[in-house]
Amino acid sequence: MKNIFKSTRLSVLVTLLSLSSLSCQKLIEIDFPNNQLPIDLVFGDEQTAEASLAGLYGGLWDASLVSGGSDGMGATLGIYTDDLSTVFTATNNSFADIHRNLLLSTNSVVSSAWTNAYKQIFMANSIIEGVEKSKTLSEASKNRIKGEAIFIRSMLYFYLYQIFGEIPYAIVTDYTVNKTLARMPKDQFLAKVESDMALAVALLPVNYRNAERIYPNKATAEVLLAKLKMLLGKWSEAEQLSNSVLNQSGYDFQNDLSKIFLKSSTHIIWQLKPRNANDATKEAVLYNFTSVPTSFMLNTDLINSFAQNDLRRQHYFTAVTSGAQVNYKQTKYKITTVTNTTEYSVIYRLEDVYLMLAESLISQGKVDQAIPYINRTRQRAGLSALASSMPKDLAMDELRDERRKEFFAEHGNRFLDLKRWGILDQLSVVKPNWDVHHQYWPLPQNEMLLNSNLRPQNNGYQ
Repeated sequence: MKNIFKSTRLSVLVTLLSLSSLSCQKLIEIDFPNNQLPIDLVFGDEQTAEASLAGLYGGLWDASLVSGGSDGMGATLGIYTDDLSTVFTATNNSFADIHRNLLLSTNSVVSSAWTNAYKQIFMANSIIEGVEKSKTLSEASKNRIKGEAIFIRSMLYFYLYQIFGEIPYAIVTDYTVNKTLARMPKDQFLAKVESDMALAVALLPVNYRNAERIYPNKATAEVLLAKLKMLLGKWSEAEQLSNSVLNQSGYDFQNDLSKIFLKSSTHIIWQLKPRNANDATKEAVLYNFTSVPTSFMLNTDLINSFAQNDLRRQHYFTAVTSGAQVNYKQTKYKITTVTNTTEYSVIYRLEDVYLMLAESLISQGKVDQAIPYINRTRQRAGLSALASSMPKDLAMDELRDERRKEFFAEHGNRFLDLKRWGILDQLSVVKPNWDVHHQYWPLPQNEMLLNSNLRPQNNGYQ
């Protein structure tokens, strides 16, 4: 893979902090500078080791699958499914092709999703190796730093797998190993990621290392592991993990819809801080328009799914009229200028855990136990409570409907949900070019040219 260094020597602090600004091609061509700090200095104390982590988090904010910008799953999988529409129509426009489900292996957005993720996986592997080799870090610091890096690596693998299918599993920084990795079979890959996630849960502390919840803790890792357990159909384990999060102190359900995306709210489990102080979140800027939309807008099919008395119509999106045309923009995040002191980009929040727990319970036939968790978000939105006794299939329909309304345009949740439920192909009703092979994106052509072991290409693509 072209985003892995040739050298087997670990990158130092300065290299880690600058990785996110390097092109993937440069990552295989550069040599380490002569003034590079040796690894025992980079991971010699907690402060410098955490500085290396800062570079990794900066990359997540700038360009990653969980970024709130146009390269994140919220936007790319939003237009791929039925959350978002786009006005891009130019020939060879990568976003337009994603929206029209006319993907090619040469699509630049597809390539960026892959290369950015593997670049960040390499950075995580560098940190893990550095911590393991450190002779001076305390055991507690080693566990926490390693836990954060393993969590991020596992999260990226979890999302990459669902987008691309079988993929390489890289856990070292040796270029000679990584450049020829083949796609790991599904069961083996998921077992390794499951084990990694469990290790992150074990290593990470309960308490946040920052009051703003901008770094993952044990509960964050439990949310991610629960998501994987659901994907694997391990519903009892997903239930246990969800309950573990809900039973931890410090988390409170937010009853005020106007405060859902405020960084200080205690229903937030993990969020990303803007790189520059007072910058708006990427989501606030990306989805904002005042007349005719210039990039992304909400899909009318999504808008029409909301009941008129659903309070989320007031808080989560806004109608924008231009002449005779009415378009809708997402307004979950409100501040679009560099005066932002109240919003960060929320990755995981408590509502997700409530509905994850509800799905796990329904899948085990415990419908009466599940309904109260669905009702929390319904009633907050001004809708009537569901009856506790209803057939399992009807309860699942209600849960699916609630997840769509609560998490649209948030980190690809719609795509991931439909895929987990086995109903992704229902998109053919509103997506004229949808085909069964669109459950996966094509592997980037440039990656396959560099590493023939990535073949064969995903079904339906050349």
